[in-house]
Amino acid sequence: MIKDILNAFMAKKAPPLTPDDARIALAALMVRLARTDGDYAQVEISTIDRVLQKRFDLDDAATKALRVKAEELETQAPDTVRFTRAIKETVPYEERAAVLQALWAVVLSDGHRDDDEHGLMRLVSNLLGINDRDSAFARQRAAKE
Repeated sequence: MIKDILNAFMAKKAPPLTPDDARIALAALMVRLARTDGDYAQVEISTIDRVLQKRFDLDDAATKALRVKAEELETQAPDTVRFTRAIKETVPYEERAAVLQALWAVVLSDGHRDDDEHGLMRLVSNLLGINDRDSAFARQRAAKE
């Protein structure tokens, strides 16, 4: 299954993406952000689970299964563009600020925001077509959660 997802993301002429593709892409992006600082902390894992469960209305087992799939996909995917493309093609612009807020929640969850995380967030924001100002607002909303 992971191989099929990777093939869909990597195909030169990709088949149409589905909301499920965006779901796994968001989960994988959260994992990638959490791992960026070299410390995939339990608080980050818990935040990923909480965000996925709330955003997609999942039970505990489905949430864990999605995160585990995302962890595997994240280790196999060569770049972040594939994830952001899946989100950008299936999530309307108006809803992408909520995606950034979810990503910021993971970055901020361990109480430490390093330069690599900040750089990756700027890249992701840009790839999703979100300007720095709206990203900053999403970060502020995530910090209040």
